[in-house]
Amino acid sequence: MSLLDKREDTSAEPLTGSQLMIEALKRNGVKEIFGYPGGAIMPLYDALVGSGLKHYLTRHEQGASLAADAYGRVTRRAGVCMATSGPGATNLVTGIANAYMDSVPMVAITGQVASSLIGTDAFQEVDIFGITLPVVKHSFVVRDVSEIPEIMDEAFRIAEGGRPGPVLVDFPKDVSVATHSPSRVTRHASPKPAPVDEAAITAANELLAKARRPLVIAGGGIAISDAIDAFRDFVERTGLPVTATLKSLGSLPTDHERFLGMLGMHGNEAANHAVQNCDLLMVIGGRFDDRVTGKLTHFAPTAQVIHMDIDPAEVSKLRKPDVAIVGELAPALEKLGPAEPPRASWINQCEAWKKEFAWRYDAPGEGIYAPKLLRDMSRMRDDLVVACDVGQHQMWVAQHCRFNDPLQHLTSGGLGTMGYGLPAAMGAKVAKPEAKVVAVCGDGSFMMNVQELATLNRYGIDVRILLLNNAMLGMVRQWQELFFEGNYSEVDLSDNPDFARVAEAFGLISKAIDKPAEVDGGLEWLLADDGQGPRLLHVRIDPMENVWPLVPPGQANHKMMGNR
Repeated sequence: MSLLDKREDTSAEPLTGSQLMIEALKRNGVKEIFGYPGGAIMPLYDALVGSGLKHYLTRHEQGASLAADAYGRVTRRAGVCMATSGPGATNLVTGIANAYMDSVPMVAITGQVASSLIGTDAFQEVDIFGITLPVVKHSFVVRDVSEIPEIMDEAFRIAEGGRPGPVLVDFPKDVSVATHSPSRVTRHASPKPAPVDEAAITAANELLAKARRPLVIAGGGIAISDAIDAFRDFVERTGLPVTATLKSLGSLPTDHERFLGMLGMHGNEAANHAVQNCDLLMVIGGRFDDRVTGKLTHFAPTAQVIHMDIDPAEVSKLRKPDVAIVGELAPALEKLGPAEPPRASWINQCEAWKKEFAWRYDAPGEGIYAPKLLRDMSRMRDDLVVACDVGQHQMWVAQHCRFNDPLQHLTSGGLGTMGYGLPAAMGAKVAKPEAKVVAVCGDGSFMMNVQELATLNRYGIDVRILLLNNAMLGMVRQWQELFFEGNYSEVDLSDNPDFARVAEAFGLISKAIDKPAEVDGGLEWLLADDGQGPRLLHVRIDPMENVWPLVPPGQANHKMMGNR
């Protein structure tokens, strides 16, 4: 029973704003928080003691916001992070922007200087409300202690409803210590989704019935809207071939016979050829991102388009569809389907591309081949959750790992945030302690949030870290090789520390490998259920290895570069 529920009369002692905030968090189902204290938010941390909420002290505020991002992805409930004013608040911004770009529910609470000091350039004052306006779904500044219950309930409703996203709550210090005798809180129900547009469904089914070469692009909205089962039923019912965006990998199991692979800049050639040759493109919960489409005017040039999305702002933003279905995906998918399966000739062609462009894992050389290592790791366990940093290894994970569910693949899609993998893995493991969570990191990204090894150790968060070390900023180096005449500017990381020893200094166990013969044993050690807790497997790879295929910037998706 909460403090608010105990209040039956106005003679009871009033609650401080910080106590009201804690009660609001609990009322909205919050159990874990990631954060870092400081002066302006200290009263809230005082109220946190004995509240029953579990707080994880990260070693940098960015780690807190990225952990909350991953927590929100795997639970579909708003992850919560908090920090003090000034630099504490600004250090949350990258994680807030990351959540905004990938439509992740989050509530970020920032301490603020006292109301009377706002606008005076007070110590550790920044206008975090203004700074974050472009990267939040909504913002609040708490002006009066009596507003806290309603503001917090509304913050969670907005963050989790419709197209999810981050909500900022800025909390001035004087409001956090002010007192109020609240009445019972009445939560407002979320608005019911609009009914399915039957005219649009009819028009879409007419296009599907006429199509000879139909193709589906599965977007990240499928998982966000909890429409995975409806989507899979649709694919089984219709037999349509499927490609996926980076964020949607696993919406259809990647081993499924109708799955052609990820499309786009580093997509499978089979998927890209299918898109360029289809006559009907059905985009479900996707947004025509530039890394998906390549040169937009040449994307799916002969195709009519059905675009399904909950956010009307995404429809016609980049490509005008022939039919738009705006609303919840699952009920719409249940009403869609062609009268007969796609023509056998089209299915056969997609299968032929799939075989022709199947990945090869027999790379020459004496070193460890990262794509093969990642493929083998993902097939060792069905329950792996992979949280990935950004760079070459991010694309190798997307290309070569097997995923049976999109919640097994946590990656920074829209923002491309280096340093995402370790704190994201931490947040995912806190949210789902029964899962086997692996952070796949590059050496460049790893150093950006390496301090969170201390958080793993302090709380015994059993994250496994696969560190691929090529002593390079690999993706930048690859682009400099291909598009800047090999002028390698500021990509050399050959002075990296001994990462295995770094992990041990933070209290983790570690192992290092650099030969193919060591891979199987290394992966078995990494994923072992031996009770020894978090660990790091340090893998040295070729610094000149490239990610293939690659659609050059400004080119159509069928003009792929490769090493075949």
